[in-house]
Amino acid sequence: MNMRSRIYSGAEPEQVAADIAPLLDFQEDGIPLEELSEMIESRLVPHFVMYDDPGFHSFYNFFPEKAAALGAETALKYNQGVTNWQVSPGGVMLEELCCKAFCKLYGLPEKAEGTFMYSGTYANQEALYLALHRKAEQCGFDLSKKGLSGFEDPSKLVVITSREAHFSVDHAVRILGLGDQSIITVGVDEKRRIDKVELKKTIEAVQNTHVVFCVVITAGTTCTGSIDPVQPVIEICEGLDTWIHVDAAYGLAFALLDEFKHLFSGIENADSITWDPHKQFGVPIPNSLLFVNNSADFERIAVYSEYFNKKKEDVPNPGLKSPPSTRPLTALSLVAVLRHLGIKGMSDRLRAPLEAVKELSIRLENEPDIEIMHTPELGILCIRIIPTEFPPENLDQLQVEIFNRLMKEGKRSVSESRIDGKAVLRILALSPDITVDILLETIDYLRTIAKNLMEA
Repeated sequence: MNMRSRIYSGAEPEQVAADIAPLLDFQEDGIPLEELSEMIESRLVPHFVMYDDPGFHSFYNFFPEKAAALGAETALKYNQGVTNWQVSPGGVMLEELCCKAFCKLYGLPEKAEGTFMYSGTYANQEALYLALHRKAEQCGFDLSKKGLSGFEDPSKLVVITSREAHFSVDHAVRILGLGDQSIITVGVDEKRRIDKVELKKTIEAVQNTHVVFCVVITAGTTCTGSIDPVQPVIEICEGLDTWIHVDAAYGLAFALLDEFKHLFSGIENADSITWDPHKQFGVPIPNSLLFVNNSADFERIAVYSEYFNKKKEDVPNPGLKSPPSTRPLTALSLVAVLRHLGIKGMSDRLRAPLEAVKELSIRLENEPDIEIMHTPELGILCIRIIPTEFPPENLDQLQVEIFNRLMKEGKRSVSESRIDGKAVLRILALSPDITVDILLETIDYLRTIAKNLMEA
C-alpha cells in the first residue's frame, strides 16, 4: 500500500460534475478508444476513492486481490450470465458448487444452500420475503397467490430486531408493503449487541397481539461491528414459530478464524444468513450471498416460465433462487481468490486488521483527549476527540466538523456516525496491510484537525 498525498480529490459536487460532463457529451460521431481512455483517467478517476491507501478507514471497500481480478476479468471477457443452465452450464455449475462449498466451510446443515445476490440489502429483502411466505403457509394460504390480503390483519405483522440493525431491514419491510410500523426494535447491551433480557420481554409483550414473522440477528453491526449472541437469541425465540434471519454481511467471514468461531455459535440453526464476501475477501463489488438452512426454502421465491426455468428440469437454475433474471458470474472471483490464497492465507488476511484495531483500542485507553465508545469486537472502533476543557455541549458539533474537514482535505478517510445519540468518528480497518501505527497516525491527524478548528 502506498500513502498518497490525497485519497481522493476532495472536490465539491459541482466541480466533480463539471469535470466529468464531457464524458456525457454524446455526439453523432464517436471518439477513439485512446482519447476516451485519457478522458476517463484525467476527468473521472481523480474523483474515485483510492481504497488501497493506508489512510482509508471508512467503508467496506477494497481494490480486488490479483486472483479475484483474474476471476472477474475472465467472467467479463466471456460475459457469462448465470440465470439458468442454458446460458452457461459452466457458470451455473461453478456458482452452485461454490455455494455448497461455503455452506460446508461455515458448518451449515447438509440441506443448506445458497444463492448469489447483487448486495446484502437484496439478500436481506429476500430473506424477509421467505419469512413472510412461510408465515403465510402457517396461516393456511400461499403468499405468492394472495399477497398480504391473505392475512387477517396485515398491520399486526412484525419483525423484531435490534436498534443497531442495518437499514436494509427498513427497506425490506417497505418493499413487502408493510411499512416502518412493522419493525419493533430492541435495545442493546454494553457491548452494543441485542439485549437478550429486553428481547425476551418484547416477545412476551407482543406475541399475543402481533404476528412475529421474523427475528433478525445482526452478526457484525455496521456502526460498531458487534455480533449479536446468535444461539441465545434463537433459544429465546423457541415456541414463537418465527423465521430466524442472521444479517452477517460484515461478520460471517470472521467465522473462518478459530478464535472467533464461538461468536457465531448457533448460526447453523438460523433459517437464513446474509453474507458479503466483497467486504473482506478482496473481490469486486457486487459479491453477496444468501444462505438458507433448507434448500427447499428457495421454492418460495421461485417463478417458473415457458421460456426457461421450467418446472421439473433436472439441471440447476440459479434464477429460481433469487429475483434477478440476469446477473454476472461473480462466483468466479470468489472461488479464484480463496483457491489462490488458501484458507490459511485468507485467515491471515482477515485476522490482521482485527488485531490492528484491538491494539489501537488498547493504546488509546488512557489517552485523556480520546473517548472510546465501545469495545471493538471486529475491525471497527468508534471514538470521540475531546480536547481539554472543551465545552461538552459542543462535542457533537466538533466531531461533525472534524469529519467534514477530513472529507474536504481528502488525505485520510473515516466515517461519522452516532452512538446513543452522540456523534462519533468511526474507524474501520479492512485491509490486511493496515497496522496499528497507521491507525495511530490517523488519530493524530484527527487531533490536528480538531486543534486547527479550535484555533480558527
